[in-house]
Amino acid sequence: MRLFMILVCLLLLGSTLLTSALAQSFKESAKNNPGLQTFVERATKSYFFHHTMVRIKDPRASLDFYSRIMGMSLLKRLDFADLRFSNYYMGYEDTSRAPNDPLRRTAWAFSQRGVIELTHMWGTETNRNFTGYHNGNTEPLGYGHIGINVDNVQKAINRFESLGVRFVQRIRSGNRDLVAFIQDPDGYWIEIFDTMSAVQTAIDNNAV
Repeated sequence: MRLFMILVCLLLLGSTLLTSALAQSFKESAKNNPGLQTFVERATKSYFFHHTMVRIKDPRASLDFYSRIMGMSLLKRLDFADLRFSNYYMGYEDTSRAPNDPLRRTAWAFSQRGVIELTHMWGTETNRNFTGYHNGNTEPLGYGHIGINVDNVQKAINRFESLGVRFVQRIRSGNRDLVAFIQDPDGYWIEIFDTMSAVQTAIDNNAV
């Protein structure tokens, strides 16, 4: 019996060591990514990604694009009159369940995830001398794009084509599209993909 228990312990130890070795061999392990910390501090456990912000020229054009074309809803609008700008928070949350009270609606909007904040500096939409914002994809390179996961990338691309959306890049495999990059009214890039097409793109480029 004692020998059996020793064997079990050795097997468990071997399994643990193997698991540890495999974990250290993953691309995403701390060993392979200098600077990466895998221990999450207790102080940050409640953190989550809320929004990214882009500046827009014309809210009418941007709201139409992100609602009608991209299917998002307006979670909340904040108007900063003294500073002469407005923020429009767009996302995929069901706004039919959002509170009607302005303060509660604001709190609700800031508790959601994966939001895009459209910032409009008042007057840019009618200023003939305003040439627009830099989208980060021409020199000097910087900001790139946001990514939207769709249920079927080819169906989404066909729909965008029928709606006259601007395409800047399409990544294909054989005769089918895997990933597409479209532009919003201000020229910001949006990556369109579905889960399988994103995986296939990584495989095709030996990136996995």
